[in-house]
Amino acid sequence: MNWQAECAAVIPCLNEEATIAPVIRAVRVQLPTVIVVDDGSTDRTAELARGAGAEVLTHERTAGKGRALLTGWRQACARGFRWALTLDGDGQHSPSDIPAFFQRGESTSAALVVGNRMAGVAQMPWLRRFVNRWMSRRLSTLAGRSLPDSQCGFRLMSLEAWSALTIAANHFEIESEILLAFVLSGHLVEFVPIQVIYKNEQSKIHPLPDTIRWFRWWRQARAAVREKRRT
Repeated sequence: MNWQAECAAVIPCLNEEATIAPVIRAVRVQLPTVIVVDDGSTDRTAELARGAGAEVLTHERTAGKGRALLTGWRQACARGFRWALTLDGDGQHSPSDIPAFFQRGESTSAALVVGNRMAGVAQMPWLRRFVNRWMSRRLSTLAGRSLPDSQCGFRLMSLEAWSALTIAANHFEIESEILLAFVLSGHLVEFVPIQVIYKNEQSKIHPLPDTIRWFRWWRQARAAVREKRRT
């Protein structure tokens, strides 16, 4: 498959002026089309992203990671791309891992390939490690299969498969919703090991409101899955 012609990189950003330019330059070595969605940044993220060669879409106000991803995926579809590779703009995801996503996608025909950081779990901050494992266990139960790293945002996704799904999440619960929706719709989902890179970046997750949103989403998803299995 000609990934450079059929896949666009989508990077949601909020105040990532310190890292966005080098991330884009590294990604463009492998994928020439990079779509950055600036989710209401108050710094030079958009300016530096354009300077590094990305197409930049801007939300005037911060709408959430989920909304930023939806904006980017819609733009990729409008541009005629069949696939989207999503990664964060803070340098946490290494562009050198991109070929592994393509190789796994081609070898398995998966509609969704998700990065798996859990092999290098010792380098992950303990709170993120605990929360990721806790959420992954619960999503695995709902999905009826093992989902070792349900919260990783480094993913290769079929836009055709995504466009047939109903996705409502606007914030960080988007990672969970997309993953569960692909599995329950019968699409093949694969995981691929990736590097674990944590420096001194500050998480954009707001512990209380984002936790409340995730629990609200999980309760609704659990009820929907149980209803589906009864019918």
